[in-house]
Amino acid sequence: MRMRWRPVGVVVAVGSAMCVATAVTRVAAQDQPVATVTSPDGAIAMAVSRVRSGQAGATRLAYQVTFGGDPIIAASALGIDLDGQPPLGPAMAITSVTPSDVDETYTLPVGKTSQVRNHYRAMTVELREPDAPGRRMMLDVRAYDDGVAFRYRVPAQENVGDVRITNEATEFQLAGDATTYPLFLRGYRTSWEDDYQTLPLSGINPANLIGLPLLAWLPGHAYVAIAEADIDQYAGLYLRHSAQSARSLVAQLSPHVDDATVAVTGHTPIQTPWRVIMIGREPGTLIESNLVVNLNPPSAMADTSWIKAGKAAWDWWSGEQADGVTFTPGMNTATMEHYIDFASRAGLEYMLVDAGWAARLGRGANDSNADITKPQPNIDMPALLAYAKAKHVRLWLWTHWADVERQMDEAFPLYERWGIAGVKIDFMDRNDQWMVDFYHRVAKAAADHHLMIDFHGAYAPDGLRRTYPNLMTREGVLGAEYNKGSARDTVDHRVMLAFTRMLAGPMDYTPGGFRNVMPEHFEPQNVKPMVMGTRAHDLALYVVFESPLEMVADYPEAYAGQPEMPFLSAVPATWDETRVVAARVGDYVAIARRHGTDWYVGAIAGSHGANMRVPLSFLPAGTFTADVYADAPDAASQPTKTSIDHRSVTNASVVQMTLIPGGGQAIRIHATE
Repeated sequence: MRMRWRPVGVVVAVGSAMCVATAVTRVAAQDQPVATVTSPDGAIAMAVSRVRSGQAGATRLAYQVTFGGDPIIAASALGIDLDGQPPLGPAMAITSVTPSDVDETYTLPVGKTSQVRNHYRAMTVELREPDAPGRRMMLDVRAYDDGVAFRYRVPAQENVGDVRITNEATEFQLAGDATTYPLFLRGYRTSWEDDYQTLPLSGINPANLIGLPLLAWLPGHAYVAIAEADIDQYAGLYLRHSAQSARSLVAQLSPHVDDATVAVTGHTPIQTPWRVIMIGREPGTLIESNLVVNLNPPSAMADTSWIKAGKAAWDWWSGEQADGVTFTPGMNTATMEHYIDFASRAGLEYMLVDAGWAARLGRGANDSNADITKPQPNIDMPALLAYAKAKHVRLWLWTHWADVERQMDEAFPLYERWGIAGVKIDFMDRNDQWMVDFYHRVAKAAADHHLMIDFHGAYAPDGLRRTYPNLMTREGVLGAEYNKGSARDTVDHRVMLAFTRMLAGPMDYTPGGFRNVMPEHFEPQNVKPMVMGTRAHDLALYVVFESPLEMVADYPEAYAGQPEMPFLSAVPATWDETRVVAARVGDYVAIARRHGTDWYVGAIAGSHGANMRVPLSFLPAGTFTADVYADAPDAASQPTKTSIDHRSVTNASVVQMTLIPGGGQAIRIHATE
């Protein structure tokens, strides 16, 4: 890691009417202090000042953001609402500003890029109430080339000790009536598994609860995504459309389960998560961004060499299904060995043993109330572990979060002795302060026992994987499992995920369904589930979707003799470099990712199809072989048909992609043998 600190890129005027920057003076009140920080490339600026509110002569603390000189976030309120006290922030004035500059590079053991640059200019704005009781607060601000972020810090002080935060006054007032792509949630107790919408900002019902990240498009200006990072000892953030302003979104914190009147309790000093605003001319800039990860603390783990990305066979997706076998399929040792055999043949690193393996203590919701230290009678765990080891396959185990909370101290050391690779933990379905702390406790305890983690029934990532790289992936997405009971996992939905949910970080969507059909022939079914779109589309998901633990979801016989298996076996689950090579929100996306010296390209189209020219200029000098898996000429009527072509390419080559509706293309580019 390399790091340097120096004061730079902040302009401050305290106690004067000095014109700090054109973008700031347009909204700043006269005779008010202004603090501005700009990104390293100078394109993005965030200003903090007091501005005039609706009341004549009154002012309030606010911020604004510009991009290339154009307003992106208009003057927006800042502050924290407290139980029993006036809010912190609105009445405060700037007393001092401390600037800084950071440029560091660190390594992630798994992810969309192995070397991450964390380059930003920053300022800490000291705030104080001018009148009694004179409470103090700090606002930390960072400006990156692909966005800005800010957080509140409340220091220990005589007038603020015990803290009960009811909400934040934080506002995001966009500079225009943007097109938004919100995820509406049914409340604070959900799995974050729902459909993304397309609406003008002014058309969002203020009653709707919006999950993060939220993508918005300001035509002619920028793509903007609102997210959060480094949630710790705090509650998760949601948004609502303001009932007072057509262009404004306001904060809504997840309340305590046992007291809905409060969201966060604690004692000063206290700090909030980062409020993140990602910005780019093109949507691909946001997909490539590492902003959410960068805003988290460095790794707390001295040794990460044991953390390995990989693909996993999975017994849950296809139900109790296996063809041409002598055993009865189900949660038993023979079935699990059958999946281990497939993982070994296909070159998969893992096999995930899903719900039902553990001994039951009694009835519980969603397969809870199990003894996760003991297998049920049909699972011979010692034999299964020995069998997997002989096949060079490691096991993951599914658990319910309530059982993990009850038995974590006993189960995690046991799993380490068993040689278990990781734990899939399910059904948390909330992000209140207590549950956020549960995630942190699990990540640390798992790291102490060399266990990787996959959170299901989870809220969207906040970058915690930088601090605990053993946190491989999360669900928090309407994924392929919905094909078993609904028609909601459409090709348009998958395209939209790349521009929305995936901006927060890895998502365990669970691709790999090989019963490909077009939408008009789709029927939900629990056994042998279908998936919409072409086979090439599903292959491409392994490149388009980021997840260091990736399911190969179908049952073993579905893959037997299929010509696409060489790609499925070869495609990695972690990357050294990621580039978006073509993108249109809601219509199509094509992403190129590098692993070692090999490049992979994945392209998927929604219901309108797509024509794309993809230059291979990211390749180094030389001639390479491209293994191209494209929609076959008759894929519209036979979506399982893939056209496979092997061709020579260079960095001057351009791949012309014609994707049918619901189509795709997957390419592996490697040294010519």
